[in-house]
Amino acid sequence: MEEGEIVKRYGLDLEKLKQEQIKLAKNLKIKDSMDFSLGEKIGAVDTIMVGNKIISAAVVFDRENNVIEQQYFLDKLKFPYLHEFRSYREVESMVGAFNKLQERPDIVLIRGQGITHPRLGLASHFSILVNTPSIGVSDSLFQENKVDEENIIKDGKKVGRVFLSKEGSTPIYLSPGNNISLASSVEVVKRLIVFPHKFPEPMHFAHKYVREIKEELGL
Repeated sequence: MEEGEIVKRYGLDLEKLKQEQIKLAKNLKIKDSMDFSLGEKIGAVDTIMVGNKIISAAVVFDRENNVIEQQYFLDKLKFPYLHEFRSYREVESMVGAFNKLQERPDIVLIRGQGITHPRLGLASHFSILVNTPSIGVSDSLFQENKVDEENIIKDGKKVGRVFLSKEGSTPIYLSPGNNISLASSVEVVKRLIVFPHKFPEPMHFAHKYVREIKEELGL
């Protein structure tokens, strides 16, 4: 279905949503809210869509990459897939899973965009709603971004980093979501890569866990 048909079917006002994204993005702080080298707990959230349902999984790891807690949230999909508006489709369910955690992480890794998004990436939107620093880690980039060696450039500014985490594989693209600097984002992600996995270990586990939940629920 074409985007225009989807917008009409769901009665969406994309311009209104764009302005909301721009307004929310003004609240982002791309600087360290703490010394992340001392962070004790790392979180990750991942989602999967099955038919008209969405499952979000939230996990928390300690510094030695041990699982401290894992929770999931099942909901009905309420928003269609639109490339620049992914957070409106997923973030409510993600917050639902995150809010079930008893152990609150110092930072959360999100499989999606941070400030590399044209306006407000999923990692940034999520961070604003749960008041927790975030990093976006993705395997794709928006066309608005340019790559200069290992740096991701948007509007003439360095907003992310290209990182080859696994030899022989495609790179991952990381960017701050909120309340963390680019330098710290890079250091946190590097520290959490465990061979042979391409994504940081908490993200790999969340990705696996949400699919296990799908199977357990028979979806």
